[in-house]
Amino acid sequence: MLLGTEVKALREGRSNLGDAFVRIDDMEAFVHQLHIGPYSAGSFLNHEPLRKRKLLLHKKQIKRIMGLVKIKGYTIILTRIYVTSAGRFKAEIALAKGKTQGDKREASPGE
Repeated sequence: MLLGTEVKALREGRSNLGDAFVRIDDMEAFVHQLHIGPYSAGSFLNHEPLRKRKLLLHKKQIKRIMGLVKIKGYTIILTRIYVTSAGRFKAEIALAKGKTQGDKREASPGE
């Protein structure tokens, strides 16, 4: 769930999804490391840029995600945040597999 200044900052394009990932805690989904910069017209009541944010999901969806994440090496990442025609912000998440040691060796150092 987003605060008012976070919504306004997102509308200004002040977000960075680079390190964002989703973690399930006590049957609730939270986005970690999502950077939403401070709102330009905000006062001292601006939000914390890297706070943990709750995702609104159904229990059935959370259980399905938990089953997929139990497989070693998989994590859930945030791929994009978009605005619906009704003006609501939605987050698109995806299941991703981390690189193995062999994959890391194959990648060139410049990448």
